[in-house]
Amino acid sequence: MIKKRHFTIVFTLLSITTHSFAQYQPLQLWYDKPAHQWEETLPLGNGRLGMMPDDGILRDRIVLNDITLWSGAPQDANNYDAYKKLPEIRQLLLEGKNDEAQRIIDQSFICKGPGSGGANYGCYQTLGNLDLHFSYNEMDTPIYKHYKRELSLDSAIATCRYQVDGVTYTREYFTSFDDDIDLIRLTASKPGKLNLKLSLNRPERATVFTKENTLFMRGQLDNGIDGKGMQYEASIQAQLKDGALSVNDTALVISNATEVILYCSAATDWKTPDYKNKIAQILKAAKQKPYALQRRQHIANFRKLFARVHVHLGNSAPTASSLPTDLRLKAFHDHPSDNYIPVLFYQFGRYLAISSTRVGLLPPNLQGLWANQIVTPWTGDYHLDINVEMNHWPFEVSNLSELNMPLTALVKGMVHNGERTARAYYNAEGWVAHVITNIWGFTEPGESASWGITKVGSGWLCNNLWQHYEFTDDKAYLEDIYPILKGAAQFYNSMLITEPKTGWLVTAPSSSPENGFYMPNGDHASICMGPTIDNQIIRELFTNVITASKILKKDEQFRDTLLTQLQHIPPPGRIAKDGRLMEWLEDYKELEPHHRCISHLYGLFPASLITPESTPLLAEASKKTLEARGDDGPSFAMAYKMLWWARLHEGNRAYKLFDMLIHPTLATFINYGDGGGIYPDLLSAGPPFQIDANFGATAALAEMLLQSHAGFIELLPAIPDVWKPSGEVKGLKARGNFTVDMQWKDGKVTAYRISSKEPRKVKVKVNGMIKEIVSQ
Repeated sequence: MIKKRHFTIVFTLLSITTHSFAQYQPLQLWYDKPAHQWEETLPLGNGRLGMMPDDGILRDRIVLNDITLWSGAPQDANNYDAYKKLPEIRQLLLEGKNDEAQRIIDQSFICKGPGSGGANYGCYQTLGNLDLHFSYNEMDTPIYKHYKRELSLDSAIATCRYQVDGVTYTREYFTSFDDDIDLIRLTASKPGKLNLKLSLNRPERATVFTKENTLFMRGQLDNGIDGKGMQYEASIQAQLKDGALSVNDTALVISNATEVILYCSAATDWKTPDYKNKIAQILKAAKQKPYALQRRQHIANFRKLFARVHVHLGNSAPTASSLPTDLRLKAFHDHPSDNYIPVLFYQFGRYLAISSTRVGLLPPNLQGLWANQIVTPWTGDYHLDINVEMNHWPFEVSNLSELNMPLTALVKGMVHNGERTARAYYNAEGWVAHVITNIWGFTEPGESASWGITKVGSGWLCNNLWQHYEFTDDKAYLEDIYPILKGAAQFYNSMLITEPKTGWLVTAPSSSPENGFYMPNGDHASICMGPTIDNQIIRELFTNVITASKILKKDEQFRDTLLTQLQHIPPPGRIAKDGRLMEWLEDYKELEPHHRCISHLYGLFPASLITPESTPLLAEASKKTLEARGDDGPSFAMAYKMLWWARLHEGNRAYKLFDMLIHPTLATFINYGDGGGIYPDLLSAGPPFQIDANFGATAALAEMLLQSHAGFIELLPAIPDVWKPSGEVKGLKARGNFTVDMQWKDGKVTAYRISSKEPRKVKVKVNGMIKEIVSQ
């Protein structure tokens, strides 16, 4: 009783009242005109199915997606003779002949076949298009007014409303979090005014037909072997109030209806052999439920995740709220003091996370869930040298922890293949993944030495898995992932070699994704020994496996081996003559001084090997590295730079990058250099659309408000000046499974609450002072 009384008194002093919080403006994207290109459409998704309507007046094209729809198939692209070349490659690297080593790798040490460019590797693809063709009293060009389309982030419902000839037409769309189906409700304000034709189409490998008032689209993708890859189906049924439904061979035709509810069910045979029956059952169940109930249960299920976090960063200019989202973005770029925009962008990132992945399915890929092409950029796969990891960075801190489980499942599926790859190329124990993977578990090197030989994909993935443990403190989960962590550590432990000049244990061959360097002979190369990112990832992985071994009380002998090896792993960073962090073991001149990747800052984020408190000299060198590389770049690079500046406690610099990141664009060309930007629908542009910058910047905005990697929870570690006047957040998560609420004024925390399932001691840094408290 005494302890309980002390606990209550402490948190009466520190508590923040829940009823004081308010979300000051609706969390919605809205526009006063139809989308003219796909990058203006509004994304809907329930973790499996996706929809993106363009809300045209005569034709509403709705792009459909299923996150499991992939071409390709499992393959073994390992070169089982590659390890025979390893001694020669390593000897050349020891002699400083990196360019010669790279030529051998290109010939004999990459994957067999075309790699990611081949049909067997596969590609994430669009499911197809649902086209709604409307007619209005035989008007070829209807005059419309009072147009508005919007997406409500806190209900995951999109609507469109406009008026033609005195009739108000309303469309409502959602991908149900209840019955796992796409639902579209069309209404007219006057009876009998809805006239439309529904059709399905896809650029290739699709058969469209009707049967018993149902519209079907079926097909089979190319597996790169015999053409008989993944099978899929989409089916549409309509429920009418008034009017009539008729069919032709490839379309449903609706005449003189007042209300139409469209049910769109789709699935693939990925892990679901009876997918056609599944589709039929989903359709039947959904149609038996009143639309209002379906809608209500969808919102309730979605909000179980979305409503966990609230953010308010201060007031905006009164006139800003009257602007459509695309115009408001342009206004923000000119006057970046509209504090609603970072809130909207942050919550949009959380919305995208909830909408693009689901426990038991797949993690968000380069496209998240949304693709409108057969050949998606970079195959829409999982890049392991930053992109898929960045996709998951906001999940834990933003209170969406369970959404990390699909990534864990994907990694589990890679381990067996990774063991074959480790033996084939390095004659090593454990498992390894290189730069790219797909749903089929590809772990081989890529098809080009310059980027494909990077071998820390497996170690980087282990960081994501470890972060989930750190935030949840879930010992059962740690037990489950321990074999994955151990296997990755076994690989690095068994393939490291001694660098003779320093005595350090390093990887060889490797590269620093994805930059190259000039050699003393004037040639250039990417292949090297022990790039800084490798050293950082291996140091972090070994440390985490040692910690896990102690917690789980197992593998004492292997733990001792790693403890010994750690003494010979290069430090987290070394400082070059110009004050920057060195990217390679040698102080090479980089091939691209403003390269989009700054891989050697991994130790600053996502790792915690470099912090201003524990390694101030390395933190300062990291600043100089960032300054030299510059702020611009494709969007994912700007998002990553936001995170690094936040970790360096430079809130204004991080906010400057946010302003650059959300520069409006409609560009769709493939960009590897400067530019970046944001599309009118807030999806990030590389360009083209790539979702990693949405997630990376979402994580950065959270890191500006809360950090917990340095041994304590820090409130407002990198708050920019524009947020300082006042603000409040509720529901962010800190490592150790703590939930954090706080309020501030003039940049100082005025109230906060740290809560957990059980009262526990925790260190908190508040307004520059570290104190130990007991969680609530």
